Amino acid sequence: MVKPENNCIVIFGASGDLTHRKLIPAFYHLFANGLLSEEFAILGVSRTHYSDDEFQQKLKDSLTANEKVDPQVLDAFCQRLHYQAIDTKNVEDYAKLKSRLDDIEQKYQTNSNTTFYLATPPSLYSVIPECLAAHGLNSEEKGWKRLIVEKPFGYDLATAEQLDKDLHAHFQEHQIYRIDHYLGKETVQNLLVFRFANGMFEPLWNRNFIDYVEITAAEFLGVEERGGYYDGAGAVRDMFQNHLLQVLAMVGMEPPAAINADSMRDEVMKVFKSLQPLSEKDLQNNLVLGQYTESDVRGDHLVGYREEPGVAEDSRTETYVGLKMFIDNWRWNGVPFYVRTGKRLPTRVTEVVIHFKKTPHPVFGANAPENKLIIRIQPDEGILMSFGLKQPGAGFEAKEVSMDFHYESLEETHMLTAYERLLLDSMKGDATLFARTDAVKACWQFVQPILDYKENPEHLYGYAAGTWGPKEADELLSRDDREWRFPCKNLTNTDYCEL
Repeated sequence: MVKPENNCIVIFGASGDLTHRKLIPAFYHLFANGLLSEEFAILGVSRTHYSDDEFQQKLKDSLTANEKVDPQVLDAFCQRLHYQAIDTKNVEDYAKLKSRLDDIEQKYQTNSNTTFYLATPPSLYSVIPECLAAHGLNSEEKGWKRLIVEKPFGYDLATAEQLDKDLHAHFQEHQIYRIDHYLGKETVQNLLVFRFANGMFEPLWNRNFIDYVEITAAEFLGVEERGGYYDGAGAVRDMFQNHLLQVLAMVGMEPPAAINADSMRDEVMKVFKSLQPLSEKDLQNNLVLGQYTESDVRGDHLVGYREEPGVAEDSRTETYVGLKMFIDNWRWNGVPFYVRTGKRLPTRVTEVVIHFKKTPHPVFGANAPENKLIIRIQPDEGILMSFGLKQPGAGFEAKEVSMDFHYESLEETHMLTAYERLLLDSMKGDATLFARTDAVKACWQFVQPILDYKENPEHLYGYAAGTWGPKEADELLSRDDREWRFPCKNLTNTDYCEL
């Protein structure tokens, strides 16, 4: 694997939760596996005052407590960690940052190659790039400069367009990396290899053979300590607008001319442009919004959403969204995509289910087993194929059987986590798995009617914590004589599962 060029990673929000839980562990594992450049440095930036030694010790303690580490490797890694306290809203303070980067360039021979990671509240997404530009830290006259932006990329269509304008005022599109950690998951990327590297599946991947498609992203946890944020976001903004639409694009896209950023993202964009716009009738008949209520699950009492810390007592924020939607193109015309996501569902699971049409042979008719292809993104990552074989004994009764593959069987292969993969790609300048500006806008254009519609309080249904959502979501499929797959925590166990 080709290593990145020598570079420095500047993490804004270095004292925050994202840095400690995701970013620093990802960088450590990349370092431990020899995937980083020969010379690199990480510079943490935030308002909190730390010395380099204090910052290193704080992150060393965190890594030791939460990760499996090699003490010698950890010591070598922590020597690359540095810290600079500035007021990120004060443009004059960025002179300190520039001076510190000059020192790091001299020490590590980074050639001014710099990645700026905005692990900050979205309110700073426009402020920090402007301040960086005021000190010339966006200039690529000497070394490349890249800006990684965490979701949310806006709050709605209008704010997304404004953020895009603000970012492009100081950074060019090729410098901007909009990170969606779902795209970094190995099983999401495997969707493309599974489809396009196997001649036996791609010919069936269309309206002639596929009856319908399910995409599920379920979480057992509630909003935990994020009630204040979540109450202003909801499931549509938090999961559907970004993660699930990106997964849908991977399922629905055409084969790219090449596996590179431009070709891949061109095909993703074609899917988003082909999404059938949601009419008022679609919103009334094909959209279900829900909010979890209190319940007792396996002896534990789970509070309702409105009782969560930071949530308004009369909140109308949705914690569940189910939608029947369509892609209007030659491949998918008439094939419904049923998409659902929610909090406080029975288990944590994300998967794609391809339901193939039943055989037209009259001998089997309605009793023919349904052929399904389940692509499990998390947990128990793998692929399951379900098809029919003869039931032992007299006659020709067909019985549903399964064949499965689990990623855990590849024990000798180190699987990069989502953040490890995306951070490594960003340092290499590979934007294939990052969202492009036109795709972000297209997603918001599709979702905006849902945001407008959900302001009406009569469109929210309750569901008990620990269940699969409102009964109205089941009716989305049952009226079409279909049903959701029951996604067990274990990929292959669909008859019974102790969640």
